[in-house]
Amino acid sequence: MAEHNTPSQAKRFGKADVRYWEAKLFHDAYTRDGARVSSPNWSVRIQHAGRRDSFPLGTPNKSAAAAKARDVYQCLKGAGWEETFRRFKPDAAKPEVFDATVGDLLREAKAIAGISPKTFADYAKAFRLIVADIVGIDGGVQKYNPHTGGRNQWLEQIGAVKLADLSPERVQRWKLAFLKRAGNDPAKQRATKISVNSILRQAKSLFSKKVLRFLNLKLPEVLPFDNVDFEPRQSMRFHSKIDVHSLIADAQSELATGDPGQREQFKVFVLSLCAGLRRNEIDKLEWRAFDFKKGVVHIQATEFFQPKTQESCGEIELDPEVASIFEILHKTAASPFVVDSGRNPIVGATYSTYRCKVIFDALVAWLRTKGISSQKPIHELRKEFGSIIANEHGIFAASRALRHTDVSITNQHYADRKRRVTVGLGVACAPSK
Repeated sequence: MAEHNTPSQAKRFGKADVRYWEAKLFHDAYTRDGARVSSPNWSVRIQHAGRRDSFPLGTPNKSAAAAKARDVYQCLKGAGWEETFRRFKPDAAKPEVFDATVGDLLREAKAIAGISPKTFADYAKAFRLIVADIVGIDGGVQKYNPHTGGRNQWLEQIGAVKLADLSPERVQRWKLAFLKRAGNDPAKQRATKISVNSILRQAKSLFSKKVLRFLNLKLPEVLPFDNVDFEPRQSMRFHSKIDVHSLIADAQSELATGDPGQREQFKVFVLSLCAGLRRNEIDKLEWRAFDFKKGVVHIQATEFFQPKTQESCGEIELDPEVASIFEILHKTAASPFVVDSGRNPIVGATYSTYRCKVIFDALVAWLRTKGISSQKPIHELRKEFGSIIANEHGIFAASRALRHTDVSITNQHYADRKRRVTVGLGVACAPSK
């Protein structure tokens, strides 16, 4: 049996320090004539790039063994497994070929990494997009159709790609080709950089330490995203382009008093602009979430709804007029859901699906007629909500109202303009009378 050492010593020193490795040493054991025998010499186990192996250090002297263990580790980091085996374990079998595929990685990660189904689906989608582009698997329009077998065929083709064939160089070339799609338009370049960072970040998450530590796969020494840099962070600062009061007046005259479908659009409009709710929060919002006496609406997990993050849960204070609107609408409601689409949510879906899609699409079309040309017009209303809160009450109040994970996220999007700040030298500059 291997001896177990207390890790407290290792915690005090870095891996470049011999003392770190003294706590990692053990005496290997083997069977001789039916009895277990412990080797007098020290050994060490080291994990690197998804693989773990042991190295006999050939000495009973602990200090000498620790020094050699450090040398093994440094060689492994600098030269990889094959060279380390050649130097420190030449009699061992040649390291096995790394044949793990994209499909192997996705199956293992989905089963044991502890990632929520929706988040994992997003990660997998981003990774497949990169892989398909790199190796030229198009799939055509059939890849979107799950009923004809085209999608399964496309997924199988991607799943068969070996991870060893996805070098960082190929990923870097993919990134540069993706960025070139923006051409010379500065606005498109900015949007494309944001998109490529998002795709890379999600795909790279499948190779995070949180995931790799549980995988029972022999991965390549060099992983696909090693040393592939993100593009510089683009400014996400929100600049209002909406005359909010005019937009509300139009919504009251055109949506609130229109046909049943338009009245449902009005609910979405108010919940986005006046309560800052996200699209999925509105889609699954139930009447029981309202507390009309307190004038608040609660966002929390339900059997139909999983919040974006734990911080997304919270109590949102409503203007008295907004609370009154929904209290009146509640009296005649025929559905447990605030927005009545005639459809029930799909429980456990691993993809974005909205029971109110038809209503959302109609509201998007209406907002575009009002000059809101952004990619996500409904989300633009939530941004207006955050901007107004930041202007009137400060960035911390906006962060709480928007239910962001951290105030730094709010600060990336909104300026804290609660007070007008000037240098105060205008009086000196003014012409004398």
